[in-house]
Amino acid sequence: MADTFAPQELLALASEAALAAGDLLQERFGGVRDVHSKSSPTDLVSDADVTAQRAIRELISAARPGDGFLAEEEGANIAGSSGLRWVVDPLDGTVNFLFGIPLWCVSIAVQDAAGTLAGVIYDPLRREAFAAVRGAELTINGEPPSPARARAASLDEALVATGFAYDAKVRGAQAEVIKGLISAVRDIRRCGAAALDLAWTAAGRFDAFFERTVKLWDTAAGTLLCECAGLEVHELVDRPGLPAGVLAAPPQFAAQLLELVG
Repeated sequence: MADTFAPQELLALASEAALAAGDLLQERFGGVRDVHSKSSPTDLVSDADVTAQRAIRELISAARPGDGFLAEEEGANIAGSSGLRWVVDPLDGTVNFLFGIPLWCVSIAVQDAAGTLAGVIYDPLRREAFAAVRGAELTINGEPPSPARARAASLDEALVATGFAYDAKVRGAQAEVIKGLISAVRDIRRCGAAALDLAWTAAGRFDAFFERTVKLWDTAAGTLLCECAGLEVHELVDRPGLPAGVLAAPPQFAAQLLELVG
């Protein structure tokens, strides 16, 4: 039987774990790392990823030992008994981290049977924690976001974020999608950290985001943030040469963007 819980308490735990992992990662940023490849030579993992994940796991399991846990590194997929599962990317943007590029983050979400209940994406270098619980508003460091500008009203005014696969053949297919999109929008950005892209989209820094080949740990927190910010979130289904993915965009042009990239 599922236990009782308060979403805000779960969010507080997620935030505590994200900040702890972020501080650990910040201490290691710019240093020499123990690095190896995963699915391809361009898909890298470091000792920092693994150390951060272990720190998150230890903190959460100490507070809630009955919860499940799904995370990117070390094949972590632990069934729980509480009805809740934590979905964690301890370091999203590993290549950026390893190359000294200051665009990476920690993403932690907690899910129940209905989907993501609470989530936080933490950017340690900017000390920004993007957080939300289901049905509530997005916050940044506990406050409502203050966008620098109004979100685009139409697709041709939109600044759209995206990302590319590790597999070279998939990247080639994605390039054809970008070729068809680039003249239909204001511009396109590729920052290399899907969770941070989603957080920035929720906050209004990007107008929309889409990416294929992302995993649940990349998107579980970020898609909730986007929904809480009033954006539509759509699945990108598999099609020849292009694996599944996700899209987040304002209602006024979500369907139009989906038609172009879906």
